[in-house]
Amino acid sequence: MPITPDTKDWTWVLEKTCPECRFDVTSFPRERTGDMIRSNAIEWRELLRHPNVRTRPSDDRWSALEYACHVRDVFLLYDERLVMMLEEEDPRYPNWDQDVAAVKRGYEGEDPGRVADEIVKAAEMLAARFDSVRGAQWDRTGIRSDGARFTVESFARYLIHDPIHHVNDVRKGYARVAT
Repeated sequence: MPITPDTKDWTWVLEKTCPECRFDVTSFPRERTGDMIRSNAIEWRELLRHPNVRTRPSDDRWSALEYACHVRDVFLLYDERLVMMLEEEDPRYPNWDQDVAAVKRGYEGEDPGRVADEIVKAAEMLAARFDSVRGAQWDRTGIRSDGARFTVESFARYLIHDPIHHVNDVRKGYARVAT
């Protein structure tokens, strides 16, 4: 069953701490982005072993498996966008609808073990790309389809909030399902 699409503009996380997950995207050196991506990927491996991995905690929330598939696809998408930012002048990213992707790819039916492996692989690729960013490359820009403009640095900070936030979503969901 599809959930109501999230239409919020989450770019505000670049300016203040997220009240839901309590993560402050300005709290780490930008050069640690790769390490944080790798660390997050390891957390997903554990979360995907849970017996309720396919259970939605409520009608308006994805299951842990669906969130994990989303994170995997975010890592792949952001790697493509980072390449664009590093190789092109002020690229415009094509639109990506996460809810359409979830239905089209059938997130709910994927194998949790395979998804865990894919997250680690996608995370390593993206993390290595961020590890390679040097000096003025952090200031290169790109534009999202809605007009939001990012530098590589703000892109890194915006990105890392997503998988961290979703780990929090899954942990809360597991707590709800257990009660």
